[in-house]
Amino acid sequence: MKTLLVVLLWSAAAVAYAQAVYKCTVDGKVSYGDVPCPNGAAAATLDAPTAPAPDPATGATLRRQQKQADTLSKARLKREEREEREAARVSQAAAVQRKKCDKLKLQKRWADEDARRATGQATEAARLRAHRAGEAMALECPR
Repeated sequence: MKTLLVVLLWSAAAVAYAQAVYKCTVDGKVSYGDVPCPNGAAAATLDAPTAPAPDPATGATLRRQQKQADTLSKARLKREEREEREAARVSQAAAVQRKKCDKLKLQKRWADEDARRATGQATEAARLRAHRAGEAMALECPR
């Protein structure tokens, strides 16, 4: 990818390199530019050498690097899609687990309330149900 960028910058520089450069002297100050000097300024046109001929090997290298970049891009997109699917699956599983835990907590709370309100012989059975609801919650929802 870096080589692709270098080749593109090099070709842009080659185009700019072929343009004329003007040396202007105004009040003893020298400036260079790509536009002709204003009237009253000492001017000189610097001849820029022509751009070198394109290297056929560079074109082949560029095409090979573009193909590699495309391959890497496709692989990255596939990996990102796979990771997104996995994250969605994990999120879904976590939501199901939270719902199950919330239900067990609610059942535990109700069993505790029933145990507090129970009287007589039903007291021990209500405490046993509350205890079992607590064990079921602890088993499914470790925290």
